[in-house]
Amino acid sequence: MAIISSAHAAETEQETHESVGAPGGEAHHEGAFPPFQTENFAPQLVWLVLIFGFLYLLMSRIALPRVGGIIENRDAKIKADLDASRDMQAKAQAAAAANDENLRLRREEAQTIGREAQQKIANETAAQRTRAESEAAEKIRAAEARIAAAKNTALGNVEQIALDAAASIVEKLTGVPADRSRLADEYRAAKN
Repeated sequence: MAIISSAHAAETEQETHESVGAPGGEAHHEGAFPPFQTENFAPQLVWLVLIFGFLYLLMSRIALPRVGGIIENRDAKIKADLDASRDMQAKAQAAAAANDENLRLRREEAQTIGREAQQKIANETAAQRTRAESEAAEKIRAAEARIAAAKNTALGNVEQIALDAAASIVEKLTGVPADRSRLADEYRAAKN
């Protein structure tokens, strides 16, 4: 507006200078800007109203309904997308909850299997230990029986060996063979 005012003021000044310098004092309008000439105001206002009215009709009947339709379609699509995303989020949360429940059940199952395996191993170990202990006790009893038999055999032989040794000592010392039955009687009497 300020540009138009300053341009209008410059033209008015130019017209003043031209009218002063023109012969006979008449205004010279040949160099003036046509929209600012007062005789053009009425047709300009008519054209302004006609063009504004045409543009208003064009915008209100054609352009704005199309833009409004596009905005409504976009709004509907955004709402549909938001609803779909909410549905997907609800499904994802339900799937996550189901997955968490499944993981919890699998953990419990794994812990149960682990406890059962641990109990089975403990039972097998205890059974093997009991078997090993009973086998060891049986072997110990058999060994003790063999030792006792060997001891009895050895003790039975000790008497014979002692009698043989005593007879040979007596024979070496006296030069006469010893009486074995008499030596056996004396050994038995000393042993009791």
